[in-house]
Amino acid sequence: YFKYPDYVRTAIYTTNAVETVHRQFRKRTKTKGGFANANSLLKLLYAGMLQASERWTHPVQNWNLTLSQLSIHFAGRLNGHIDL
Repeated sequence: YFKYPDYVRTAIYTTNAVETVHRQFRKRTKTKGGFANANSLLKLLYAGMLQASERWTHPVQNWNLTLSQLSIHFAGRLNGHIDL
């Protein structure tokens, strides 16, 4: 992870959807002592999913530069998957 330039690390970190969803869930549930029922928890988690999904519509900064660096680091592995 640290062998990549800053812009590649930023793209890797910001595009990890699992971490984003987990962070939103944790942010919403850590301050709550308990939930009245399972439905209230599901509503809270659904709201977290909606908020997390808003970030996925924004383009990744320096994507072309990041993609070119990844194609250098992983020569041949991106062929057939992404048009370079």
